[in-house]
Amino acid sequence: MINIFSKLFGAAKSTSVLGIDVGSSSIKIVQIKLKKGRAILETYGALALGPYAEKEVGQATNLPIEKTIEALNDIMREAKVTTKVSGLAIPFRSSLMSVIEMPDVPDKELAQMVPIEARKYIPVPIAEVSLDWSVIPRDKYAEGGSNADEDKKISRKFPTKDVLVVAIHNDAITKFQNLVVQSGLDTKFFEIEIFSTMRSVISSQEKAPIMIFDMGAAFTKLYIAERGIIKQSHTINKGSQDITNTISQSLQISVIEAEKLKRSVGLLETDEGKKMSDIVDITLSYIFSEANRVIVNYQKKYNKAVQKIVLVGGGSALKGLVPFAENKFGASVILGNPFEKTETPAFVEDVLRSAGPEFSVAMGVALRRLQELN
Repeated sequence: MINIFSKLFGAAKSTSVLGIDVGSSSIKIVQIKLKKGRAILETYGALALGPYAEKEVGQATNLPIEKTIEALNDIMREAKVTTKVSGLAIPFRSSLMSVIEMPDVPDKELAQMVPIEARKYIPVPIAEVSLDWSVIPRDKYAEGGSNADEDKKISRKFPTKDVLVVAIHNDAITKFQNLVVQSGLDTKFFEIEIFSTMRSVISSQEKAPIMIFDMGAAFTKLYIAERGIIKQSHTINKGSQDITNTISQSLQISVIEAEKLKRSVGLLETDEGKKMSDIVDITLSYIFSEANRVIVNYQKKYNKAVQKIVLVGGGSALKGLVPFAENKFGASVILGNPFEKTETPAFVEDVLRSAGPEFSVAMGVALRRLQELN
């Protein structure tokens, strides 16, 4: 947790904002401000939630609201946060998202049809969620192909449009509303983490399909975006804590020791790294097999290839994961670096680049809050 940036850049008469990401295993925060048209990083921090649930660091939790508030206040104090103006990300697991095909009718008529059609895709009573939707713009740059040609013939007879439907559990909204009120935060919006992540690690210049591979403690979330629009999403019920637990059990060491070994040795091309690769191969192979299935389904549906994979989340700290992923995907793989979108001291760039994947959500929600203030 670093609080040296304001001293290096000098005082500035601009409003600071806070981005908050409450995950299953940790809370991440990022405080930034605007100065001369640039986002300046003021402070950031991460706090493991395991100890608040009498678990080890890195383990997923399901804390009661009181403990979550305690942890949030602790990290804000330790990071020396100076603002209450904030935005907060809602975990993807608390939402439901689907792209559905609807008749090409005016928006007023579509607004009446979408809630009815959405019932087919939402496995809980519609009264238990808050629903939102948006029309996905047509892609005039779509690649050709036999499937695409056939789709065009059909669409001429029955014009349709793709609609992104998003539902958030009301219980999750209530929980985060309580978190905001009891922490004294000035939070104007909640945002599903998928959109925060996209904002922080994908360039507005990106046109080709990109997969965001977000490995958290309990889940791995996959998002495929094209021209800044979500086209597909999927959740895998395995994450970085499964890797840690496998190492701990196989080597008969503590979870803390296994977590340190994962981050320091990982999958590097060393004797110890190769041994680790053998241990975690089953877990990783399952995750990457599922990810490849999602990519194949996308390519079949849209007749396009995913050009790049961006790794984010705490699980991306696994050493050697990038070359391992490139081998599994056969595509370009990079670590997400949300701090690239801010101005920071040169001597901490390496530290921030290493920490970056874990702070993608917090940075993304902070950037939106800053944009809304200006």
